[in-house]
Amino acid sequence: MIGYDSAFIGTSIALPSFKNEFGLLTKTPKEFAAISSNIVSTYQGGCFFGALLGYPAGQLLGRKMGLLLSALVFCLGAGVMLAADGARGLGPIYGGRIVAGLGIGAASNLTPLYISEISPPAIRGQLVGAYEIGWQIGGLVGFWINYGVSKHIAPGTTQWLTPFAVQLIPGGLFALGIPFFIKESPRWLLNQGKREAGIANLCYIRNLSPEDPYIVNEVNEIDIQAEHDRTAVGTGFFAPLRHLLTNGPIFRRMLITSNLFLLQNGTGINAINYYSPTIFKSIGVTGTNTSLLTTGVFGVIKTVLGLVWCFFIIDHFGRRNILLVGATGGALSMLAIAIYIKVDQPQLNPTTSLPPAGKAAMFFFYLWTAFYAASFNGTPWVVNSEAFPGTVRQVTQCIAACSNWLWNFVISRATPTMFLRMGSGGWGVYLFFCLMQLAAIPYICLLLPETRHIPLEEMDRLFAQKNVWRANQIVMAELKREHELGAKRGVEYREPETETSSKNEVEDVKEAEV
Repeated sequence: MIGYDSAFIGTSIALPSFKNEFGLLTKTPKEFAAISSNIVSTYQGGCFFGALLGYPAGQLLGRKMGLLLSALVFCLGAGVMLAADGARGLGPIYGGRIVAGLGIGAASNLTPLYISEISPPAIRGQLVGAYEIGWQIGGLVGFWINYGVSKHIAPGTTQWLTPFAVQLIPGGLFALGIPFFIKESPRWLLNQGKREAGIANLCYIRNLSPEDPYIVNEVNEIDIQAEHDRTAVGTGFFAPLRHLLTNGPIFRRMLITSNLFLLQNGTGINAINYYSPTIFKSIGVTGTNTSLLTTGVFGVIKTVLGLVWCFFIIDHFGRRNILLVGATGGALSMLAIAIYIKVDQPQLNPTTSLPPAGKAAMFFFYLWTAFYAASFNGTPWVVNSEAFPGTVRQVTQCIAACSNWLWNFVISRATPTMFLRMGSGGWGVYLFFCLMQLAAIPYICLLLPETRHIPLEEMDRLFAQKNVWRANQIVMAELKREHELGAKRGVEYREPETETSSKNEVEDVKEAEV
């Protein structure tokens, strides 16, 4: 639902039938850029506020009802868009995209939260990654739908309206599926005092009986965490938010991880998602169908590499390492495209076939797509879902979703104007995205520790390390040492007897690592 709605709009407003319906063919480039950014950015604005509303919906109504509500709101917005035509103007599209955005924003908040709460720890990264894969599959359909209608439906209202109507398919399936296939989060039920329902749902999700040792142990862990939350944070609707704002280390951590979405959007991904015809035109691709086909190939590469990221990269090579590789490779690719447009100026020499230099630019564009899809595409979502204790995770997930849609809004709003003002042919836009990715490298090296293999309960210790580059190795060594000490001392061992002995053991571990 999210992926399709994010992808189809850019190619839909590029269809000649859409422009003709709403009198956009006579607009100047500046006027059309303003209208395009309005159509796209109203959606992001709705998503931002929807992500905020997802917090009270999930907290008060539960994850399941919050998701159902988001799906119904999205379907309402999608239906409103279908009322647009030449006589009514673009008003229904603007209004419908705001309403649909509210549903999308809430879903983007609650979906990874729900997944993380029902996932076995060993595969939590992959299952949260599967959320991103769903996003990419929806986007793949969104990129190809307009190529299909341009080839098989005659120009007219039906041609451009069909992609808008298709929104109701994933939205409707989501809304219809939730009551029948989704169980309420056991953690939310147990925290609400609905113990029998919570245990029953956990047994259903794990496919185990209530007496199974795994279920008994997991319920005990949830109970211990819930009691710790009540003691450390307190009860009440605003208690987690108050704890986040008054706890300096956790607040700093929230700023570090949520700003990953600034870096993600700084790669240029949403400029391409929403304005792909403009992007490919700047490289020298001409013709509506050719541009749509090129966009479809972009969607295929992004989805395939997203699958590779989910199943073979994210839990094997570490979060920080793949972000650094993605930023480096993406920056070099964008720099190559900027140089091509600056030197060859393809916008001044339109041609039906790309010259060798243009083909090289397309290669670097698809290379950038591969670097992005295997790094920044989903990694910020994984990091934000695992970097915080349960006491504040719902609030931090809300803030992460809001950060995503805020920077999404900024980039989508600014992109048409950027292409008009940042160098002939928009070469400055690619240079800007290159510099943003270069800036991501020191940010990640200096501020973001590697979170792979670190238990959720030890994230406080990880982010407290002063040596960010080696924080993961230091904490893993400490945990190994503590485990060995515990095994030697038996069940009586809990923690080092004195603060001094604890510090000495940590120093021993650090010296051993060196």
